[in-house]
Amino acid sequence: MNFRHSTICRRPSTVSNINLKIFPPLNAVNDNEREQLETALQQEQDNPDKLYEKALLLIDQQENTEALELLDRYISIKRRDSAALYARAVTNLSMSNYRKAGCDLLKTIVLDPGFMQAYKHLGFVQFTLGKEESALKTLKKALEIDPGYAGIYCVLGDAYLDLGEVDKAKEAFEKALELEPDHAEPHCKIAMYYLSRGDMKGLKKEYEILKTLDAAMAEQIGSLFF
Repeated sequence: MNFRHSTICRRPSTVSNINLKIFPPLNAVNDNEREQLETALQQEQDNPDKLYEKALLLIDQQENTEALELLDRYISIKRRDSAALYARAVTNLSMSNYRKAGCDLLKTIVLDPGFMQAYKHLGFVQFTLGKEESALKTLKKALEIDPGYAGIYCVLGDAYLDLGEVDKAKEAFEKALELEPDHAEPHCKIAMYYLSRGDMKGLKKEYEILKTLDAAMAEQIGSLFF
């Protein structure tokens, strides 16, 4: 399988599981609390706090179209809120609206230069749009800020693979594994590296590890290759 055309492990995260420093834990929100939010918005349609809170709830429930509508309203009131811009970016990303996501990610980084998740997702958007050199520039800038951020190395490796620089890709993935050996994403990335090199033994090894770390991903790999 051509790695460039494989979708396994390519997207860094979705809005349903992304590690956002700005999002409160919303899984516990029940129907009654949602109704209370909706009632509050009916009474104060432009209350920014309620707009944002409801948008995050909708993101958590993967109701992305409605979430985007609320985020648009919120950002029209608070245009320099980097957290909201990032929330809108990853929501657009989950819907494959890459250019819109990229615009908001660029704004997020300008407003919050230390926001590492924004760099990671911007790099992903750039190489997905075929702008690998821009992606490398973005990701390397992020590593200047935080050289210990494993997620950047994962996307950096993807970009190098797209450029055919397999040794650099392997180095990036191995660095991510060194930093986060117990996380699924680096193992998934190195698995796809092995696939791109035709190394089924290496792929099998990572597949076995992923059975524990990410059973759903392991099942996807297993159903395709084993």
